[in-house]
Amino acid sequence: MSEWIVTYPDDLAQAIHLAPDELPAHLQLMAALKLFELGKLSSAKAAELAGLSRGEFFEACGRYRISIFNYPDEEVEGELLADLRAIGRGAGP
Repeated sequence: MSEWIVTYPDDLAQAIHLAPDELPAHLQLMAALKLFELGKLSSAKAAELAGLSRGEFFEACGRYRISIFNYPDEEVEGELLADLRAIGRGAGP
């Protein structure tokens, strides 16, 4: 894993109502959430960046109102058609 160093104002933790020792993990989570929301990271990679399991990451998405259904517009139709075909194959006679 690589490391990154972030410079921030001394009173940032206080400004966002966090304990100073909570700030690094919170900033990592915020970065992961935003990169996922923008479609720059998959949920698996975003969870890894945040230091969470995928399930925990999805819970964080819910807390911050970020949709976990993060498909580019051009992929939505293809995904829906694939789901409908899969459902059709599972249906009985």
